[in-house]
Amino acid sequence: MFHHMEWDSTDDGLEASMDDSPHLPESSQSMSSTTNNISEHEFSCHCCYDILVNPTTLTCGHNFCRHCLALWWESSHKNECPECREKWEGFPKINILLRDATDKLFSDVVQRRRAEIQENPKISRSLLAFQRYGDNLGRSRTNQHKGAGFFFSGVLVALTCVAVMVLVYHWSSGVVEQHDLLISKPVSHWTPEEVVSWLEQLGPWAQLYREPFQQENVNGRLLLMLGDEELLKPPYSIENQAHRRAVLAELDRVKALGVKPPQNLWEYKAANAGKSLFLLYALKRSPRLTLFYLYLFDYSETFLPFLHTCCPAITHIDRSMESSFLNAQLEPSWRQWGEFLVKYLLLPYQLIAEFAWDWLAVHYWTSRFIIVNAMLLSVLEGCALWRLWTAARIRTLPRKMWNHLWKMLSQGFAFALLWPFVPQFVCNCLFYWALYFSPIINIDLVVQQLMHPETQAL
Repeated sequence: MFHHMEWDSTDDGLEASMDDSPHLPESSQSMSSTTNNISEHEFSCHCCYDILVNPTTLTCGHNFCRHCLALWWESSHKNECPECREKWEGFPKINILLRDATDKLFSDVVQRRRAEIQENPKISRSLLAFQRYGDNLGRSRTNQHKGAGFFFSGVLVALTCVAVMVLVYHWSSGVVEQHDLLISKPVSHWTPEEVVSWLEQLGPWAQLYREPFQQENVNGRLLLMLGDEELLKPPYSIENQAHRRAVLAELDRVKALGVKPPQNLWEYKAANAGKSLFLLYALKRSPRLTLFYLYLFDYSETFLPFLHTCCPAITHIDRSMESSFLNAQLEPSWRQWGEFLVKYLLLPYQLIAEFAWDWLAVHYWTSRFIIVNAMLLSVLEGCALWRLWTAARIRTLPRKMWNHLWKMLSQGFAFALLWPFVPQFVCNCLFYWALYFSPIINIDLVVQQLMHPETQAL
């Protein structure tokens, strides 16, 4: 890289004029004598206070050594002049006229300093990162119509148009599935068919008891009157204690809520539109803070099933669906808490991926989108930590965490205030965008981080 930064210090025209100065007119000779009286202070850098090497002029007019400016840019993370703090426009270029003048007037000092710069690995890395940042900045401005960015932008626009058309068609048709009605329809108004649908959603084992419920024409009011003794006796005859406990546990939840509790992603979204959108964005931006929020304010309904899904208890290999349902209502063991805390601190996105993996049978493609997105977010978090470590700025991590915490809290408070005024159509568009299109955006970010790990847009 330094071979590209070394410039030809010979200028035949200037040397000839200096060699032939005795033959010049008297005015030219006086100008030459004035040049010889120039002091080094007039060609010094205001960062290192030494002779300018590869002088770079900013838009404010101040000149600095190229490597001094690179070190300042890398340490301050600001595109501004080290002296007057005015932001520069574009990417600073080397002042060729000033460079040639310093090479002519102070050739020995400049050569010595260039040798020192080449031998310093820290300065070399800073210059390389600074140059790559300038290359990326210029490439993004001059080649906006080329590269992966244009491809991904086109894909996003196309997918957005298709998604909006599908959503508009779905909502305009007014077709709502039966299980979506149960999460909003009071249980006392359920028909016998809806009761059978509720029973089937408890698991494959519930198919054994479908026929008795149909024969007895059990509706919502009769369902609320059922207890352990009624389920044990004919005509229901649920003799399996685990099955009977599962039905009673779910029936208690129905009685407490007054409606059917959501049992998959789409039902949860329909019942909790604002919370689902908040969790979708918050788990991406700050998974640890979001899980802590669930622990404090939504322990039994959301956090406890999430923990049991990601860190299941040790059970028999042939565990059934009803036993899994009952285990999700119990307090976690110390082993589960230990496993959860380790993943929570080190690999929070793995928890989300494991949760999505458990729902592959219900949400086939959606779960895969979530798993891929969790992997990409883990890579981006690792790249951010690696930049802090290599740049020796790991000590700034507490301050960054505090700023991030304050930012998330303020955004969450604003979201809670403005959410009731957001139209449902806008909420659904944001939901599907974050769910399906975020992995495509994150792929582009991961590619940029892996190709240019030293650079970071400021």
